[in-house]
Amino acid sequence: MTLSATQATARGHRAPAAPGDRSAMARRAIAVLLCAFVLVMLVGLGTGPAFLAPNEVARILLAGPDGVGGADTSLADRVIVWQIRLPRVLLGALVGASLAICGAVMQGLFRNPLADPGLIGISSGAALAAVATIVLSGGILAPFAAITGIYALPIAAFCGGLLTTLLIYRIGTRSGRSSMGLILLAGIAIAALGGALTGFLLYLSNDQQLRDITFWSLGGLGGASWTKLLAGAPMMLAAILAAPFLARGLNGIVLGEAEAFHMGVDVQWLKRASVILVALATGAAVAMSGTIGFVGIVVPHLLRLWIGPDHRALLPASALGGAILLILADMVARTVVAPAELPIGILTAALGAPVFLSILLCRRGFAGL
Repeated sequence: MTLSATQATARGHRAPAAPGDRSAMARRAIAVLLCAFVLVMLVGLGTGPAFLAPNEVARILLAGPDGVGGADTSLADRVIVWQIRLPRVLLGALVGASLAICGAVMQGLFRNPLADPGLIGISSGAALAAVATIVLSGGILAPFAAITGIYALPIAAFCGGLLTTLLIYRIGTRSGRSSMGLILLAGIAIAALGGALTGFLLYLSNDQQLRDITFWSLGGLGGASWTKLLAGAPMMLAAILAAPFLARGLNGIVLGEAEAFHMGVDVQWLKRASVILVALATGAAVAMSGTIGFVGIVVPHLLRLWIGPDHRALLPASALGGAILLILADMVARTVVAPAELPIGILTAALGAPVFLSILLCRRGFAGL
């Protein structure tokens, strides 16, 4: 005789999962992603002109930057891992996690797998603000740069991303209801305007500023340092840690705004919180690494196919997946054309563009993933 779910629970047995329930698979997936993240970090820290095996990297990390942890490690290896590679790998992990989790939040909020901070102009607005800070920090923005110091770029990029997000959301909303089509079209227009203004600033910049701005247009983790990491890490970490608190609301809004309201979700608060979170994370990520596209589309969409649409699992899984993807992309970028370095934006675009086209074809009914 088969026990009911209530009887099984009362007798100490686990009730069978409901049909279509992927919670167990999601837990396994997150565990796999967490293990993969640790392994990829160790491999990333060991990859470079001076190759170090993962077990050697682990010994160096356990020994500490001063080598007082008891492990027998050389000074050169400790400097390479702690001062050169670790800030870069951590920055890549934070940027990848931020972009992926922003994509997952926006896809859930707008109920569309094509939503992404880069596609709807948020990255363009954040990059424009960062470029303006670089070019005008010796002029009209000198007081702002003097007050904010090393935090000038992440703060400016955050404000640019936030203003762009609010403008796009305002254009795409009518009578309290958002239209994804209008938001995408508004994002394309604002991204074009941001590109034009960025081009004007490029025309005004000097040689040094032009070299700095090239960093934003191509995207990369070159020049990562502990100082630079500490400038942007608080914003990205705050967004990553706050995103799971939006999971319940995002699960409800997938059914529609009216249905989410009847389920007890404060829809307007959810929209405002999501907008601020996306602007915060995207602005800081763009300030630290430049414009890196398609991470916010590829990672959440593929994970949604794997573990399902439940944002309680999808958001942390997206953070881990984005971190893994960007660390791997950075490893390829600094080894495939060594001793030169390939911009990461080229690699993510080469990976993301086919996936994006597949999503479009799938939605039109001609192909599936």
